[in-house]
Amino acid sequence: MSHTVDIPQALKDSLRNFRFARRNAGHAAMVVRVNKQKLVMEEVDTFDDISPEDLADELPENSPRYVLLSYELAHPDGRKSFPLVLINWAPTSSEIGLLTLHASAFLDFQNTADVSKVIEVRDGAEGLTKQVIDSKLKVL
Repeated sequence: MSHTVDIPQALKDSLRNFRFARRNAGHAAMVVRVNKQKLVMEEVDTFDDISPEDLADELPENSPRYVLLSYELAHPDGRKSFPLVLINWAPTSSEIGLLTLHASAFLDFQNTADVSKVIEVRDGAEGLTKQVIDSKLKVL
C-alpha cells in the first residue's frame, strides 16, 4: 500500500525563504510534520536563535518531525558558517503508522528542502545536542 505525502507550494515557499534568509548569529530552525489524515506536510513552527537543547525541548516526545536547521558552525580559524542540516526527529515511542508515513516521505522532503547533511535522532533530547551536531558536521 503506497501513500504519497503532498508538499504544498506554501511550504515549499517557506522552505526556500528559510534557506536563503540572512543570518549573522545563532541557530534557526523550521519544524515540519506530516498530517496523517490529510497526507500533507505542514509547517509547525520556526525558531530564531535557539540552542539545539532548547529545540529538543520544543519537539514532541511521541511524534516524528522534520527539522530544517540553520546551524552556526564556528571554524578553528575563527570563521562562521551556517550550514543547513536536516534533522530527522523520529522518536522510537512514536505511533508506528505515523513513523512509517514519516519515513516514506523523508527523501521527498529532503530533496525539496535541498539539504544533503542529515542527522537522525531516534532517542529524543539526548540525541539533539550541540556536541552531537558538531561531531556530525565537523570535518577534521
